[in-house]
Amino acid sequence: MKTFLQAHATHPDWRYALAMVQPQLQAQQRERAPYAPTLGWVYLTDHYAAQAEALLAELKQHWPGVAWVGAVGIGVAASGVEYFDEPALSVMLAELPREQFRVFSGAMPLAGFAAHTAQVHADPNTQDLAELVADMSDRTATGYLFGGLASARSRTLHIADTVLQGGLSGVAFAAGTGLVSRVTQGCQPVGRLRTITGSSNNVITSLDGEGALDCLLADLGLAGREPRDALPQIRQTLVGLSDPADRDDGVSASHRGAFGPDTRVRHLIGLDPARRGIAIGDTAPEGLQLAFCQRNTEAAKRDLVRICAEIREELEPEEMPLPAGVPEAAAEPAVAAIAGAVYVSCSGRGGPHFGAPSAELAIVRRALGDVPLVGFFAAGEIARHHVYGYTGVLTVFTATR
Repeated sequence: MKTFLQAHATHPDWRYALAMVQPQLQAQQRERAPYAPTLGWVYLTDHYAAQAEALLAELKQHWPGVAWVGAVGIGVAASGVEYFDEPALSVMLAELPREQFRVFSGAMPLAGFAAHTAQVHADPNTQDLAELVADMSDRTATGYLFGGLASARSRTLHIADTVLQGGLSGVAFAAGTGLVSRVTQGCQPVGRLRTITGSSNNVITSLDGEGALDCLLADLGLAGREPRDALPQIRQTLVGLSDPADRDDGVSASHRGAFGPDTRVRHLIGLDPARRGIAIGDTAPEGLQLAFCQRNTEAAKRDLVRICAEIREELEPEEMPLPAGVPEAAAEPAVAAIAGAVYVSCSGRGGPHFGAPSAELAIVRRALGDVPLVGFFAAGEIARHHVYGYTGVLTVFTATR
Protein backbone atom coordinates (compact mmCIF):
# COMPACT_ATOMS: atom_id res chain seq x y z
CA MET A 1 0.00 0.00 0.00
CA LYS A 2 1.46 3.37 -1.03
CA THR A 3 1.39 6.47 1.14
CA PHE A 4 -1.86 8.38 0.70
CA LEU A 5 -2.19 11.89 -0.72
CA GLN A 6 -3.76 14.58 1.48
CA ALA A 7 -4.64 18.28 1.24
CA HIS A 8 -6.83 20.80 3.04
CA ALA A 9 -7.89 24.42 2.71
CA THR A 10 -10.19 27.07 4.09
CA HIS A 11 -12.00 29.82 2.19
CA PRO A 12 -15.48 31.39 2.40
CA ASP A 13 -16.17 30.09 -1.14
CA TRP A 14 -15.97 26.31 -1.61
CA ARG A 15 -14.72 26.77 -5.18
CA TYR A 16 -11.62 28.58 -3.99
CA ALA A 17 -11.03 26.02 -1.23
CA LEU A 18 -11.21 23.21 -3.78
CA ALA A 19 -8.98 25.19 -6.14
CA MET A 20 -6.34 25.27 -3.38
CA VAL A 21 -6.70 21.56 -2.58
CA GLN A 22 -6.40 20.30 -6.16
CA PRO A 23 -2.85 21.49 -6.94
CA GLN A 24 -1.61 20.18 -3.58
CA LEU A 25 -2.90 16.71 -4.42
CA GLN A 26 -1.70 16.86 -8.01
CA ALA A 27 1.83 17.84 -6.92
CA GLN A 28 1.96 14.89 -4.49
CA GLN A 29 0.64 12.62 -7.22
CA ARG A 30 3.42 13.71 -9.60
CA GLU A 31 6.07 13.17 -6.92
CA ARG A 32 4.91 9.58 -6.42
CA ALA A 33 4.19 8.76 -10.05
CA PRO A 34 2.94 6.41 -11.18
CA TYR A 35 0.08 6.93 -8.71
CA ALA A 36 -3.49 6.08 -9.72
CA PRO A 37 -5.87 6.81 -6.81
CA THR A 38 -8.93 4.60 -6.50
CA LEU A 39 -10.49 5.71 -3.18
CA GLY A 40 -11.00 9.21 -1.83
CA TRP A 41 -12.17 10.71 1.45
CA VAL A 42 -13.76 14.16 1.54
CA TYR A 43 -14.82 15.99 4.70
CA LEU A 44 -16.37 19.44 4.55
CA THR A 45 -17.66 21.77 7.21
CA ASP A 46 -21.35 22.57 7.24
CA HIS A 47 -20.60 25.97 5.67
CA TYR A 48 -20.32 24.05 2.39
CA ALA A 49 -23.26 21.68 2.98
CA ALA A 50 -25.58 23.48 0.57
CA GLN A 51 -23.00 23.01 -2.21
CA ALA A 52 -22.02 19.43 -1.35
CA GLU A 53 -23.37 17.98 -4.60
CA ALA A 54 -21.49 20.50 -6.74
CA LEU A 55 -18.29 19.97 -4.76
CA LEU A 56 -18.46 16.19 -5.16
CA ALA A 57 -19.12 16.59 -8.89
CA GLU A 58 -15.95 18.70 -9.22
CA LEU A 59 -13.90 16.07 -7.37
CA LYS A 60 -15.22 13.35 -9.66
CA GLN A 61 -14.37 15.43 -12.71
CA HIS A 62 -10.78 15.97 -11.58
CA TRP A 63 -10.25 12.37 -10.46
CA PRO A 64 -12.42 10.14 -12.66
CA GLY A 65 -12.72 6.58 -11.49
CA VAL A 66 -12.14 7.41 -7.82
CA ALA A 67 -14.77 6.15 -5.37
CA TRP A 68 -15.62 8.81 -2.75
CA VAL A 69 -16.74 8.59 0.87
CA GLY A 70 -17.05 11.27 3.54
CA ALA A 71 -19.33 13.46 5.62
CA VAL A 72 -20.23 16.98 6.70
CA GLY A 73 -19.04 18.13 10.12
CA ILE A 74 -19.06 21.15 12.39
CA GLY A 75 -15.31 20.92 11.94
CA VAL A 76 -12.84 18.97 9.81
CA ALA A 77 -9.38 17.62 10.58
CA ALA A 78 -6.06 17.29 8.79
CA SER A 79 -2.53 16.47 9.92
CA GLY A 80 -1.84 18.71 12.91
CA VAL A 81 -4.69 21.11 12.25
CA GLU A 82 -8.44 21.43 12.73
CA TYR A 83 -10.89 23.78 11.09
CA PHE A 84 -13.69 24.18 13.59
CA ASP A 85 -16.80 26.21 12.83
CA GLU A 86 -15.27 27.78 9.73
CA PRO A 87 -15.58 26.98 6.00
CA ALA A 88 -13.03 24.29 5.17
CA LEU A 89 -12.34 21.12 3.24
CA SER A 90 -10.08 18.11 3.92
CA VAL A 91 -9.39 15.51 1.20
CA MET A 92 -7.33 12.31 1.03
CA LEU A 93 -6.65 9.95 -1.88
CA ALA A 94 -5.41 6.36 -1.79
CA GLU A 95 -4.24 3.89 -4.39
CA LEU A 96 -5.83 0.68 -3.17
CA PRO A 97 -6.54 -2.43 -5.25
CA ARG A 98 -10.20 -2.18 -6.24
CA GLU A 99 -10.87 -5.71 -5.06
CA GLN A 100 -9.81 -4.61 -1.54
CA PHE A 101 -12.69 -2.21 -0.90
CA ARG A 102 -16.34 -1.59 -1.71
CA VAL A 103 -18.31 1.64 -1.20
CA PHE A 104 -21.81 0.95 0.09
CA SER A 105 -25.08 2.65 1.02
CA GLY A 106 -28.74 1.74 1.16
CA ALA A 107 -28.83 1.96 -2.65
CA MET A 108 -25.50 0.08 -3.04
CA PRO A 109 -25.55 -2.98 -0.76
CA LEU A 110 -22.47 -5.07 -0.01
CA ALA A 111 -23.83 -8.22 -1.65
CA GLY A 112 -21.01 -10.46 -2.84
CA PHE A 113 -18.21 -8.61 -1.03
CA ALA A 114 -16.38 -10.28 1.86
CA ALA A 115 -16.08 -7.36 4.28
CA HIS A 116 -13.37 -7.71 6.92
CA THR A 117 -14.03 -4.30 8.51
CA ALA A 118 -15.74 -1.09 7.44
CA GLN A 119 -15.70 2.66 7.83
CA VAL A 120 -19.18 4.04 8.41
CA HIS A 121 -20.80 7.47 8.15
CA ALA A 122 -24.43 8.09 9.09
CA ASP A 123 -27.11 10.71 9.57
CA PRO A 124 -27.68 11.12 13.35
CA ASN A 125 -31.40 11.69 12.71
CA THR A 126 -31.83 8.17 11.31
CA GLN A 127 -34.38 6.06 13.14
CA ASP A 128 -33.04 2.90 14.81
CA LEU A 129 -29.48 4.03 14.13
CA ALA A 130 -27.94 1.87 16.86
CA GLU A 131 -29.58 -1.21 15.34
CA LEU A 132 -28.32 -0.28 11.86
CA VAL A 133 -24.77 0.09 13.18
CA ALA A 134 -24.98 -3.26 14.98
CA ASP A 135 -26.35 -4.92 11.84
CA MET A 136 -23.51 -3.48 9.75
CA SER A 137 -21.02 -4.77 12.32
CA ASP A 138 -22.51 -8.25 11.94
CA ARG A 139 -21.89 -8.06 8.18
CA THR A 140 -18.12 -7.85 8.68
CA ALA A 141 -15.83 -10.73 9.56
CA THR A 142 -14.25 -8.91 12.51
CA GLY A 143 -17.32 -7.02 13.72
CA TYR A 144 -15.17 -3.88 13.78
CA LEU A 145 -16.52 -0.61 12.40
CA PHE A 146 -15.00 2.86 12.64
CA GLY A 147 -16.42 6.24 11.65
CA GLY A 148 -18.95 8.75 12.88
CA LEU A 149 -22.23 10.63 12.52
CA ALA A 150 -22.48 13.74 10.37
CA SER A 151 -22.81 16.98 12.34
CA ALA A 152 -24.28 20.18 10.97
CA ARG A 153 -26.59 23.08 11.69
CA SER A 154 -28.23 22.50 8.33
CA ARG A 155 -27.89 19.31 6.26
CA THR A 156 -26.42 16.30 8.07
CA LEU A 157 -24.96 14.77 4.93
CA HIS A 158 -22.73 11.80 4.26
CA ILE A 159 -21.11 10.71 1.01
CA ALA A 160 -20.84 7.35 -0.74
CA ASP A 161 -20.20 8.20 -4.41
CA THR A 162 -23.23 10.46 -4.05
CA VAL A 163 -24.48 12.90 -1.43
CA LEU A 164 -26.87 11.25 1.03
CA GLN A 165 -29.15 12.36 3.85
CA GLY A 166 -30.60 9.77 6.21
CA GLY A 167 -29.41 6.22 6.69
CA LEU A 168 -25.89 4.84 6.74
CA SER A 169 -23.09 4.51 4.21
CA GLY A 170 -19.36 3.95 4.01
CA VAL A 171 -16.59 1.80 2.61
CA ALA A 172 -15.90 -1.83 3.49
CA PHE A 173 -12.40 -3.29 3.36
CA ALA A 174 -11.26 -6.81 2.59
CA ALA A 175 -8.91 -8.77 4.83
CA GLY A 176 -5.86 -7.68 2.81
CA THR A 177 -6.19 -4.03 3.85
CA GLY A 178 -4.03 -3.41 6.88
CA LEU A 179 -5.34 -1.03 9.51
CA VAL A 180 -5.18 -0.37 13.25
CA SER A 181 -7.92 1.48 15.14
CA ARG A 182 -8.35 2.72 18.71
CA VAL A 183 -10.96 4.62 20.77
CA THR A 184 -9.93 7.44 23.10
CA GLN A 185 -12.20 8.62 25.90
CA GLY A 186 -12.81 12.23 26.88
CA CYS A 187 -14.54 11.80 30.25
CA GLN A 188 -13.39 10.68 33.68
CA PRO A 189 -15.45 8.62 36.17
CA VAL A 190 -16.46 10.39 39.38
CA GLY A 191 -17.77 7.26 41.08
CA ARG A 192 -17.54 3.50 41.06
CA LEU A 193 -18.99 1.21 38.42
CA ARG A 194 -22.56 0.19 39.28
CA THR A 195 -25.18 -2.19 37.90
CA ILE A 196 -28.58 -0.96 36.71
CA THR A 197 -31.11 -2.90 38.79
CA GLY A 198 -34.28 -0.97 37.97
CA SER A 199 -35.20 0.86 34.76
CA SER A 200 -37.85 1.60 32.17
CA ASN A 201 -36.72 2.73 28.72
CA ASN A 202 -34.32 5.61 29.47
CA VAL A 203 -35.32 6.13 33.12
CA ILE A 204 -33.12 4.43 35.72
CA THR A 205 -34.70 4.03 39.14
CA SER A 206 -32.11 1.92 40.95
CA LEU A 207 -28.40 1.11 40.85
CA ASP A 208 -27.10 -1.83 42.87
CA GLY A 209 -30.51 -1.88 44.57
CA GLU A 210 -30.32 1.76 45.69
CA GLY A 211 -32.13 4.80 44.31
CA ALA A 212 -30.30 6.01 41.19
CA LEU A 213 -30.68 9.66 42.19
CA ASP A 214 -29.23 8.91 45.62
CA CYS A 215 -26.26 7.15 44.00
CA LEU A 216 -25.69 10.18 41.76
CA LEU A 217 -25.69 12.58 44.70
CA ALA A 218 -23.39 10.30 46.70
CA ASP A 219 -20.86 10.00 43.86
CA LEU A 220 -20.83 13.78 43.53
CA GLY A 221 -20.15 14.13 47.25
CA LEU A 222 -23.61 15.61 47.80
CA ALA A 223 -25.35 12.84 49.74
CA GLY A 224 -28.41 14.10 51.59
CA ARG A 225 -28.67 17.30 49.53
CA GLU A 226 -31.88 18.26 47.76
CA PRO A 227 -31.59 17.64 44.00
CA ARG A 228 -32.46 21.26 43.18
CA ASP A 229 -29.56 22.44 45.34
CA ALA A 230 -27.19 20.13 43.45
CA LEU A 231 -28.24 21.18 39.94
CA PRO A 232 -25.00 23.08 39.11
CA GLN A 233 -22.95 19.92 39.69
CA ILE A 234 -25.53 17.61 38.12
CA ARG A 235 -25.57 19.68 34.91
CA GLN A 236 -21.85 18.93 34.49
CA THR A 237 -22.35 15.19 34.95
CA LEU A 238 -22.73 12.49 32.31
CA VAL A 239 -23.09 8.71 32.48
CA GLY A 240 -20.78 6.03 31.09
CA LEU A 241 -22.46 2.79 30.03
CA SER A 242 -20.81 -0.56 29.41
CA ASP A 243 -22.10 -4.04 28.74
CA PRO A 244 -21.87 -6.76 31.40
CA ALA A 245 -19.47 -8.66 29.14
CA ASP A 246 -17.12 -5.66 29.37
CA ARG A 247 -17.26 -5.56 33.16
CA ASP A 248 -13.67 -6.63 33.79
CA ASP A 249 -12.32 -3.87 31.59
CA GLY A 250 -14.76 -1.34 32.96
CA VAL A 251 -14.03 -2.11 36.61
CA SER A 252 -10.26 -1.98 36.24
CA ALA A 253 -10.49 1.19 34.15
CA SER A 254 -12.80 2.83 36.65
CA HIS A 255 -10.43 2.00 39.47
CA ARG A 256 -7.60 3.62 37.47
CA GLY A 257 -9.73 6.74 37.10
CA ALA A 258 -10.29 6.24 33.38
CA PHE A 259 -12.86 4.54 31.16
CA GLY A 260 -12.06 1.57 28.96
CA PRO A 261 -12.68 1.57 25.20
CA ASP A 262 -16.12 -0.04 25.47
CA THR A 263 -17.71 2.67 27.64
CA ARG A 264 -20.34 4.80 25.86
CA VAL A 265 -20.91 8.23 27.36
CA ARG A 266 -24.48 9.55 27.37
CA HIS A 267 -26.13 12.73 28.62
CA LEU A 268 -28.02 12.94 31.89
CA ILE A 269 -31.23 14.59 30.70
CA GLY A 270 -33.58 14.61 33.72
CA LEU A 271 -34.33 13.72 37.33
CA ASP A 272 -37.32 11.94 38.88
CA PRO A 273 -37.19 12.80 42.60
CA ALA A 274 -40.46 10.98 43.33
CA ARG A 275 -39.00 7.65 42.19
CA ARG A 276 -35.41 8.60 43.06
CA GLY A 277 -34.66 8.09 39.39
CA ILE A 278 -32.61 9.68 36.62
CA ALA A 279 -33.23 9.91 32.87
CA ILE A 280 -30.42 9.49 30.34
CA GLY A 281 -30.09 9.98 26.60
CA ASP A 282 -30.30 6.29 25.72
CA THR A 283 -32.19 3.16 26.67
CA ALA A 284 -30.92 1.63 29.92
CA PRO A 285 -31.82 -2.05 30.30
CA GLU A 286 -31.32 -3.73 33.64
CA GLY A 287 -27.96 -5.45 33.96
CA LEU A 288 -26.06 -2.74 32.09
CA GLN A 289 -23.08 -1.21 33.90
CA LEU A 290 -23.03 2.53 34.69
CA ALA A 291 -20.57 5.01 36.15
CA PHE A 292 -21.17 8.74 36.53
CA CYS A 293 -18.54 10.89 34.86
CA GLN A 294 -17.54 14.39 33.80
CA ARG A 295 -15.62 15.84 30.90
CA ASN A 296 -11.96 16.26 31.77
CA THR A 297 -9.43 17.90 29.45
CA GLU A 298 -6.32 16.45 31.09
CA ALA A 299 -7.80 12.95 31.10
CA ALA A 300 -8.70 13.35 27.42
CA LYS A 301 -5.13 14.43 26.57
CA ARG A 302 -3.62 11.50 28.48
CA ASP A 303 -5.91 8.99 26.84
CA LEU A 304 -5.21 10.36 23.35
CA VAL A 305 -1.48 10.05 23.98
CA ARG A 306 -2.08 6.50 25.24
CA ILE A 307 -3.88 5.27 22.11
CA CYS A 308 -1.28 6.89 19.84
CA ALA A 309 1.43 5.05 21.78
CA GLU A 310 -0.52 1.79 21.46
CA ILE A 311 -0.78 2.25 17.69
CA ARG A 312 2.94 3.02 17.37
CA GLU A 313 3.77 -0.03 19.47
CA GLU A 314 1.62 -2.26 17.31
CA LEU A 315 3.28 -0.99 14.15
CA GLU A 316 6.85 -1.37 15.39
CA PRO A 317 8.49 -4.67 14.39
CA GLU A 318 9.39 -7.17 17.05
CA GLU A 319 13.10 -7.67 17.45
CA MET A 320 13.77 -11.20 16.25
CA PRO A 321 17.08 -13.05 16.56
CA LEU A 322 18.92 -13.37 13.24
CA PRO A 323 19.30 -16.83 11.73
CA ALA A 324 22.82 -18.27 11.95
CA GLY A 325 25.09 -17.02 9.20
CA VAL A 326 22.95 -14.00 8.27
CA PRO A 327 24.92 -10.73 8.64
CA GLU A 328 23.20 -7.97 10.59
CA ALA A 329 23.37 -5.60 7.60
CA ALA A 330 21.32 -8.03 5.54
CA ALA A 331 18.50 -8.10 8.05
CA GLU A 332 15.69 -5.82 6.91
CA PRO A 333 12.52 -6.81 8.73
CA ALA A 334 9.22 -5.71 7.29
CA VAL A 335 8.09 -2.59 9.12
CA ALA A 336 4.46 -1.53 9.13
CA ALA A 337 4.45 2.13 8.12
CA ILE A 338 1.48 4.49 8.22
CA ALA A 339 0.08 5.06 4.75
CA GLY A 340 -2.69 7.35 5.96
CA ALA A 341 -5.08 7.95 8.84
CA VAL A 342 -8.67 8.94 9.62
CA TYR A 343 -9.57 10.66 12.89
CA VAL A 344 -13.16 11.16 13.98
CA SER A 345 -13.59 13.26 17.11
CA CYS A 346 -16.69 14.38 18.97
CA SER A 347 -17.85 17.90 18.14
CA GLY A 348 -17.81 18.50 21.91
CA ARG A 349 -14.03 17.95 21.92
CA GLY A 350 -13.25 20.45 19.16
CA GLY A 351 -12.44 24.11 19.42
CA PRO A 352 -11.29 25.23 22.88
CA HIS A 353 -11.77 21.93 24.76
CA PHE A 354 -8.10 20.89 24.45
CA GLY A 355 -6.89 24.32 25.50
CA ALA A 356 -5.77 25.80 22.19
CA PRO A 357 -6.73 25.73 18.49
CA SER A 358 -5.77 22.43 16.86
CA ALA A 359 -4.29 21.12 20.13
CA GLU A 360 -6.00 17.74 19.75
CA LEU A 361 -4.63 17.19 16.23
CA ALA A 362 -1.21 18.45 17.34
CA ILE A 363 -1.06 15.61 19.89
CA VAL A 364 -1.78 13.07 17.16
CA ARG A 365 0.83 14.61 14.86
CA ARG A 366 3.51 14.62 17.54
CA ALA A 367 2.82 10.97 18.30
CA LEU A 368 2.47 9.58 14.77
CA GLY A 369 4.46 12.06 12.71
CA ASP A 370 3.30 14.16 9.78
CA VAL A 371 1.28 11.40 8.15
CA PRO A 372 -1.58 11.99 5.70
CA LEU A 373 -4.69 12.39 7.86
CA VAL A 374 -8.27 13.50 7.37
CA GLY A 375 -11.34 13.45 9.58
CA PHE A 376 -14.18 15.43 11.06
CA PHE A 377 -15.90 16.44 14.28
CA ALA A 378 -18.97 14.26 14.60
CA ALA A 379 -22.34 14.13 16.33
CA GLY A 380 -21.37 10.66 17.56
CA GLU A 381 -18.41 8.39 16.97
CA ILE A 382 -18.60 4.80 15.75
CA ALA A 383 -16.25 2.00 16.82
CA ARG A 384 -16.90 -1.73 16.82
CA HIS A 385 -20.70 -2.03 17.04
CA HIS A 386 -21.29 1.01 19.26
CA VAL A 387 -22.12 4.68 18.82
CA TYR A 388 -20.06 6.73 21.28
CA GLY A 389 -20.01 10.29 22.61
CA TYR A 390 -17.15 12.57 23.71
CA THR A 391 -14.60 10.17 22.22
CA GLY A 392 -12.11 10.11 19.38
CA VAL A 393 -11.65 7.19 16.97
CA LEU A 394 -8.21 7.06 15.35
CA THR A 395 -7.64 4.62 12.50
CA VAL A 396 -4.37 4.23 10.60
CA PHE A 397 -3.88 2.34 7.36
CA THR A 398 -0.63 0.42 7.21
CA ALA A 399 1.88 -0.23 4.47
CA THR A 400 4.96 -2.43 4.44
CA ARG A 401 8.19 -0.57 3.80
